[in-house]
Amino acid sequence: MVTRKMISIDEELCNGCGQCVPACEEGALAIVDGKAKLVKEIYCDGLGACLGDCPTGALKVEVREAEDFNPEAVAEHLKAQGRTVPGHMPDPESLRLDKPAGGPRPMGGCPGSAMQALTPCGQANVPTATAPAGGSQLSHWPIQLRLVPPTAPFLKEADLLLTADCVAAAYPGYHAEFVPGRVVLMGCPKFDNQMEYVEKLAGIIGENDLKSITVLEMEVPCCSSMSVILGEAVKRAGKSVDTIRVTISRTGTILSSVPLEFQS
Repeated sequence: MVTRKMISIDEELCNGCGQCVPACEEGALAIVDGKAKLVKEIYCDGLGACLGDCPTGALKVEVREAEDFNPEAVAEHLKAQGRTVPGHMPDPESLRLDKPAGGPRPMGGCPGSAMQALTPCGQANVPTATAPAGGSQLSHWPIQLRLVPPTAPFLKEADLLLTADCVAAAYPGYHAEFVPGRVVLMGCPKFDNQMEYVEKLAGIIGENDLKSITVLEMEVPCCSSMSVILGEAVKRAGKSVDTIRVTISRTGTILSSVPLEFQS
């Protein structure tokens, strides 16, 4: 048994609609006697891709002792059901919360993680009316969420752009429409450690008087947990920030842009 995240189901809220079942790529959920059930702990990666597909809010992610996630067992389970096996599944060790996944990551260990302003000091927080054609609009480095410390100077009073990794490749207007005037933080809510993201974002929100947060997610289920991560971070930080969630389609269009309200 290890300590990790796991899906839990509130049977009083569950109406048995079954929308969560296909949303779980690993086949960890099933409808039994009119209610959603966790088939086996070893099938659930605990990353919460199914949360956004539950219309009643019956699903949530909790941290508890559970059996290790088992990609090989998942593959056999899905093949037996005639379902597609995901091309990539997280490493079980990366999901364990007993110790930092992969050991400690010292800041500065890689020269490429050194902080750097790519424009004059403070330029990241100066809105740009129109972005010049072509070229990167990045104002700072690094941009990976797990590499940026909460005390990074470019975060002070910033307009934050929290971006799921795939968005920049899918949306052709990413640099021109979203990056100018914002501080970019990127990450993958499916394959990276979500609790590390929660703690990092809580620190960033707590340390800096952020002006706004724009969350860019793909339409695929695994991306919807980026907003869930942010919501938990806001709760831990105890500070609310004006937030907008933008959902991008796989064909590169904006599907929705809606404000989010989190309880701090």
